[in-house]
Amino acid sequence: MKIPKPSERSKVLIAKRELKMARSAHAFVRGSTDQFYTWLASPQTTTIPAGPPVWICGDCHIGNLGPIGHVEGHSVVEMRDLDQTVIGNPAHDLVRLALSLAMSARSSDLPGVTTARITEDLVAGYENAFDGEEVSEAIEDLPMPIRLVMKRAVKRTSKRLLDERIGGERKFPLGKQFWPLSKQEYTAVEKLVEQEPIRKLITRLEDRDAARPVHLADAAFWVKGCSSLGLWRVAALVEFHTEKKHRPRLALLDIKQAIEARAPWAPDVNPGVSPGVRVVMGARHLAPALGSRMLAASMLERSVFIRELLPQDLKVELDQIDAEDARAVAYYLGKVVGRAHRRQMDGAASKAWRAELTRHRTKTLDAPSWLWRALVQLVGLHEHAYLEHCRRYALAAAPSVAPAHT
Repeated sequence: MKIPKPSERSKVLIAKRELKMARSAHAFVRGSTDQFYTWLASPQTTTIPAGPPVWICGDCHIGNLGPIGHVEGHSVVEMRDLDQTVIGNPAHDLVRLALSLAMSARSSDLPGVTTARITEDLVAGYENAFDGEEVSEAIEDLPMPIRLVMKRAVKRTSKRLLDERIGGERKFPLGKQFWPLSKQEYTAVEKLVEQEPIRKLITRLEDRDAARPVHLADAAFWVKGCSSLGLWRVAALVEFHTEKKHRPRLALLDIKQAIEARAPWAPDVNPGVSPGVRVVMGARHLAPALGSRMLAASMLERSVFIRELLPQDLKVELDQIDAEDARAVAYYLGKVVGRAHRRQMDGAASKAWRAELTRHRTKTLDAPSWLWRALVQLVGLHEHAYLEHCRRYALAAAPSVAPAHT
């Protein structure tokens, strides 16, 4: 493929994002955050209760949850993408995750009754987290789709991570996934890596020499993600030393542009910080294992956040799933989100929010009626928007096949 020049990136990346979103209705939901936030701002959402203001994911879909590597060496399941995090209404995370689960069920050709049961299981898991039920990280306790990802995560090594990303080399292979940086961009990344906070971030793991400097080995523009395609994102290979005397090892840094969140803030709580600082603050409240590995910075007039990718960092994909696994995943992820919200609330706020969730139930659905109404509206809106999106962006790119005649 022809690699675009830095000045041409934006146009190419936006086209890639539109095609990626056309792959399935669930992929469209993952990438169409604007569609969700536009709906949140509409009069149709007045029935959603205002929960206690806490840090929320803001874009709580299945792909933004999964195993996260901990600096102590183990893995935990947490929110793994906090680009849209704000202090907001916890109900918004529930609605967004319910939509993601519902569209995953539809992509798997599961019947509508399964979507209803999934919604019940999601709420049950969320409520049980508020009732004190622990979120198990033991592999044997996980739902099968998450268990398979966790098994990969705990067995994955740094060598495997680098082999997958760069083929075992010490430079990025330029092509489909990595594009060259301009001289100005490369110099800016080099200067960033030399800063003391970055050195401490990289050398904090146990087997690394905390007293030695780190150096940039290579850097490239990273074509990655879906909703973030079009933003500035860089992968950086950084050399560091271990306590043993041998060739420097490599760490992989993800340097990602942060912009103002589309997710709505709760009234009068916006701290007025830069977008990068906002993302790190949210991560440290919602996903401590991830937040402890992140820093915010400013470079080339952009607000960015930085994290080292660990081998255990993987996302959950549910493109095809059966009804039993879908329900188990919904319950488990409900507990994960509930744990993240609950740890930020005092006793009174937690009790009040738990009580609110038990209200507005019907005889036929053991989940809040406001959540079900929101879900039905959103599924309809996204199905319509997905088909229109395919007509606008994917039809011209798809090969024309003549209809079969009998």
